[in-house]
Amino acid sequence: MASDPRYEVSVPDDRTLEGTLLVGLSNFGLAGLTATDHLLTQLEFEQVGHVRSRNLPTVTPFEDGTPRRPIRLYAAADHDVCVLVSEVVVPVWAAAAFADAVENLVASSELEEIALLHGVPFPHGPDEHAVFFVATPEFRERRLEETELEPLRGGVFDGVPAEFTSRSLDGELPPLGTLVTPIHPPGPDFEAAVRFLEFLREGYGLEVDDRQLRERSESMNRYYGELADRIETLESERGSSEERQLPMDRMFM
Repeated sequence: MASDPRYEVSVPDDRTLEGTLLVGLSNFGLAGLTATDHLLTQLEFEQVGHVRSRNLPTVTPFEDGTPRRPIRLYAAADHDVCVLVSEVVVPVWAAAAFADAVENLVASSELEEIALLHGVPFPHGPDEHAVFFVATPEFRERRLEETELEPLRGGVFDGVPAEFTSRSLDGELPPLGTLVTPIHPPGPDFEAAVRFLEFLREGYGLEVDDRQLRERSESMNRYYGELADRIETLESERGSSEERQLPMDRMFM
């Protein structure tokens, strides 16, 4: 019988984490992960710990021949924010184990709230390319009253957002705000990541330059626009070819 999945947080004993725990996970569109990764490269955060998974498939990313932990924890001396990023998907069936690890981390720290960046491919209109929130009353009062963010009208969470929200409501995790924005697969949604960075500037005063992500978003939009045009042209040419062949086909009917 297979063992249950679990996650183990490793942080030096002499390191105390304070303030907000900002979480960016790997999911559809990679918006939360892209935003947090960009934040880490723009500001002076340092890695202070990692999360190790047990009884789950192991993934080890690497770059320029150097491996790194897929789930990492960062902190910065100049910012009252810690960042938890995961380059590997946390399966829905392992969400409780992941939440256990975060709960243990919070219990051994002075973290006061959690902000989860969560991109979702939900139906939306052209005027709904924005960041919405699902937040406990404490988080809403503390962090969102001075912003223009609107609540997400309705729906359900599963996986990590559901576990975090349920535990925050029960007092097992600190006040929680899940920031939700619509994403557009396939590929990374850089525009959605930019929206998250705009929230971090407004809600947390994190002055991060997003010009690089905006340029990548424009490049991605051009690529898919040109791809759609080529597909449309090919389909049009194929349709014209089939029309030209129709009389010949009828001769052999």
